[in-house]
Amino acid sequence: MMSTDHICDAAALLYREAELLDERRWDEWLALFAVDCEYWVPAWRDEDEHTTNPKTELSLIYYANRGGLEDRVWRVRSRRSVASAVLPRTQHVISNVRVSEGSTPELLHLKSNWTTQQFLPKEKLVETYFGRYEHDWRKQDGEWRIARKKIVLLNDYLNAKLDFYSL
Repeated sequence: MMSTDHICDAAALLYREAELLDERRWDEWLALFAVDCEYWVPAWRDEDEHTTNPKTELSLIYYANRGGLEDRVWRVRSRRSVASAVLPRTQHVISNVRVSEGSTPELLHLKSNWTTQQFLPKEKLVETYFGRYEHDWRKQDGEWRIARKKIVLLNDYLNAKLDFYSL
């Protein structure tokens, strides 16, 4: 069983990631991810079940390594992404942080809930996304890195502007 201190440390990792997304500090955010990380947002198969294999089934977003995330950040920065021409202002809220079974001093399996409020300045609209996170954080060279991030988006009725900064 992990101690309360470990849960607080785990929550601090998740809060840091959210802060970097909200402040658009993309390079620092990318640095949280291991080179061989997996970043996955499964699609919903039906009302109750989401897809389970990103390599054979539909996903809302899937990157098999950090290179995919780096490319996406480059597109957002370069304004070559029409969907991100005017970026939303986001606020991520992380809650119900849990350290899952199988965690070790070198590998943390974390589960949490999240909500993102975003304001779209051009449209003058507020949108809310929410769901569950599963993170695997791995110790590398004395630093925690995200080895896997799975984002289950619970309200998946989407407009065309869903991107990494909204999740």
